[in-house]
Amino acid sequence: MENAQLINLSRQITLRRQMDVTANNIANLNTSGFKAKRLIFEEFIMPVAEATAFPRGDLKLSYVQDSRTVTNFLAGSIQLTGNELDIAVDGDGWFAIQMEDGTEAYSRNGAFHLNNVGQLVTSEGRPVLTEGGPISFTPEDGSITISDDGTISTRLGARGRLRLVELDLPQNAIAIGNNLVTYDNPQPVGRVRVIQGGLENSNVQGVVEIADMIEITRKYESVTKMLKDTDDLARQAIERLGSSQA
Repeated sequence: MENAQLINLSRQITLRRQMDVTANNIANLNTSGFKAKRLIFEEFIMPVAEATAFPRGDLKLSYVQDSRTVTNFLAGSIQLTGNELDIAVDGDGWFAIQMEDGTEAYSRNGAFHLNNVGQLVTSEGRPVLTEGGPISFTPEDGSITISDDGTISTRLGARGRLRLVELDLPQNAIAIGNNLVTYDNPQPVGRVRVIQGGLENSNVQGVVEIADMIEITRKYESVTKMLKDTDDLARQAIERLGSSQA
């Protein structure tokens, strides 16, 4: 009885985590550049050790565990906003963002703005990097123009070029929150087109996520019923055993 309950409980735990991932996808349905995530499950056989000294081998029990979370890196659609500091990447490029400790992180969210000192930053206030580092503007710069290759110009002339990188194996990127990832040794981007006045939409498909949430809920309810049935069987067995001994 305990083994059956533990197996059902392992499934219930993974379904709970799957629901968390799905809920996070839905919560970021309108987050620019967000990439949908999926939970991968695998079978876990217990016990790991083998009792070969006994005439009968250990009974193998099959549990469920969440192996890892994978990200769907397909590009989302591009929505034109008309804001000169909204920037989208058409291709495999990622924006380079400077973190608080001076290291780099990467994002597809191009919803940028100028902070109170005129520096180009993300919505969380982190500096957006050009090939020469962070970039700042003054009132004399006037309007900002960003060309297809990421070159930034104002009425004072060319000011720099956005640092865009390519992740050769994006599944090796590590998500660190706020729609940012870290990656070892990113490469300079190849062919890419920068679109000023546009944002990349999330690639989350709302209908698919809602359908997944309904399916997860039904599976969770089914496992919960199995746990209750197993508990009822154990209780009945104990009651019958107590009656026979009496």
